[in-house]
Amino acid sequence: MKALIGLLLLVFGHDVSSVIHSLQSFDTASSGLSTFPEYVMVLMVDEVQVEYYDSNTQRIITKQDWVDQANRDKDPDYLERETERRKGDQPVFKGNIGTLMKRFNQTGGAHIIQNMDGCEWDDEDGTTEGYEQYGYDGEDFISLDLKTLTWVAPVHQAFATKLRWDHDTALNQYVKNYLTKECVDWLKKLLAYGKSTLQRTERPQVSLLQRSPSSPVVCHATGFYPNRVVVFWRRDGQELHEQVDPGEVLPNHDGTFQVSVDLYLTAVPQEDWGRYECVVQLKGIEDISTPLDPAHIRTNGGDNHILAFILTGVAVVAAVAVVVGVFLYQKRNDSDKRHKPVGSVTSSENTEGQNPSPEAQPLTTVQS
Repeated sequence: MKALIGLLLLVFGHDVSSVIHSLQSFDTASSGLSTFPEYVMVLMVDEVQVEYYDSNTQRIITKQDWVDQANRDKDPDYLERETERRKGDQPVFKGNIGTLMKRFNQTGGAHIIQNMDGCEWDDEDGTTEGYEQYGYDGEDFISLDLKTLTWVAPVHQAFATKLRWDHDTALNQYVKNYLTKECVDWLKKLLAYGKSTLQRTERPQVSLLQRSPSSPVVCHATGFYPNRVVVFWRRDGQELHEQVDPGEVLPNHDGTFQVSVDLYLTAVPQEDWGRYECVVQLKGIEDISTPLDPAHIRTNGGDNHILAFILTGVAVVAAVAVVVGVFLYQKRNDSDKRHKPVGSVTSSENTEGQNPSPEAQPLTTVQS
């Protein structure tokens, strides 16, 4: 498990032809954190935030105009009704924290419970996938196995919840129907409404950066969209798997993304640098190849003071990602090598044209 921003996707391999779209609803409840609301909900489409709610404001804030239009077309009263559902979820999540503190023999401190439900749709082969999990204090707590419709408890403190939920076959069938059908149908509708935003392509700006002659050379790509990008170094036309340190895709303030890949050249004479190049691959554009030319490397010296600003900006965004990662954490799916965010159960009615998700469930009280 690794704390990351919720909405970051790591692409493994160099296949950028197909796009895996996602609809994810995150719920986070916390205690002992005075600077954060006790309850937060974030709804994301293709890792773009579209709705936000917290227990301080007690109202849903839409982040995209096209989401407002989608909600109005299908249900004019969506925001009002969904707001009431979120208000009802708050005490359930708060109670769940109390339950888990007892199970883990905790009497105080800061604690976080995280939930998310979500689905994915591959626009090339049409395959879909759904997932639902709970996490507590940054670790997996319980998750639903859609194939067997049973709950997986990786820690013994979750076993009582597993026993109760395994026997609730009606709930499990409902969750399965939502994750495999209703969620996917609503995702496709939202993609249609947000096509101009979600399915656009913005070309990255690529720079070569270096703090000092002994530092690695950084291939920095920024301003691109979507975030499914591949950046790698080549030598003599062959991809390098050593001497490199790939970074994570991070969000920019304007909704685009950035990523950096370091190349270590301490043992390489400068006359051989011309054998190296950085390659950026993004669906919808031709590969961008940037040769390793010392004359084009921005450094902290001369007129290239922008390097310090860019690298500082990366560090700031990374720090923000860690903070948000306290709320939205992702678990690597070993079967397909993609990061899958940890799951949630949220409150909603089963109304066509909305984003109906299973009601928030108590984790049961602790037996004395």
